Amino acid sequence: MQTFNINFNVPQGWHELGDKQLRYVYQLIAADISADELKTLCLLQWGGAKVVGRQASGAYLLRKGRFFFEATPETIAGLLPYLDWLVSVPPAPVRLSKINRRDALPADFQGVPFETYIVCDNLYQGYLQTRDEALLDQLATVLYGRAITLKPFERISVFYWMASLKDFFSRRFPDFLQPAAATSGGNLLGDAPNPAAQLQEAMDAQIRALTKGDPTKEAEVLALDTWRALTELNAQAKEFKQLKQQTAK
Repeated sequence: MQTFNINFNVPQGWHELGDKQLRYVYQLIAADISADELKTLCLLQWGGAKVVGRQASGAYLLRKGRFFFEATPETIAGLLPYLDWLVSVPPAPVRLSKINRRDALPADFQGVPFETYIVCDNLYQGYLQTRDEALLDQLATVLYGRAITLKPFERISVFYWMASLKDFFSRRFPDFLQPAAATSGGNLLGDAPNPAAQLQEAMDAQIRALTKGDPTKEAEVLALDTWRALTELNAQAKEFKQLKQQTAK
C-alpha cells in the first residue's frame, strides 16, 4: 500500500487574494451560503481539490491532480479554522482592481483627493442607513471613474472595500474616527433621526476644521490628499481631547 501526503496551500489572509480569488469569494457571499460552506468551497478551490463522490462510510472522495483520496467531514472541518479570516472584514482595504475594464482608485485612498473620499463616505454611510443598493452603484461610479452596471458580487465587493477602508482608517486615525461598533446604532451615524442632515453637518465640520474657518481655502482643502487631510483632522481631534482632559482636572 502506498502512502502519500496531500497538502492544501491556501492564502493566509485577504491581503494575499488577487482579483480572481476575490471574485470567487464575493460570488459565494452573494449566493448567501453559510460561513462553513464558504470556507469549505474556498478550501477546495484554492487547494486544487474537487469532490468527485461520496463513500458508503460517509467520507468524501476527492481528486487533487492525478491523485484520488478520501477525506471525512471531520477532517475537512478541522481545516476550516485556517480560513476563519474569510468571515471578518479585511484588516486592510482590498478591492477588485478592475470592473468592466475600469481601473479602481488606490485601495487605501493614498493620493486620492479628500473631496472624493467625502463623497464616497457619504454614499457608504447612506447605504448603511437605508440599505439602498443604488447608493452602492453610485459609489462604484466614483471608485471606478464611470457609471457601470454592477453584478451582485461586484456590489458586494464595493461594500467590502469601503467597510475595510473605514475600519482601517479607524485604527490609523483613532482620535478622529471610531469603529462602527463604537456607536449605538451599529454604524458611524448611530440612530440619527435625519441621517442626510447629519452627514452634511459632519462634512461641513470637517471642512471648517481644515480651513480654520476661512472659506477661501475650501477648494485647497478639498484637493488635499485624503491621508494628509485625515492626519490633520486626527491631530486636531487629539489636541481637543487633551484640552478637555486638562480642563476637567
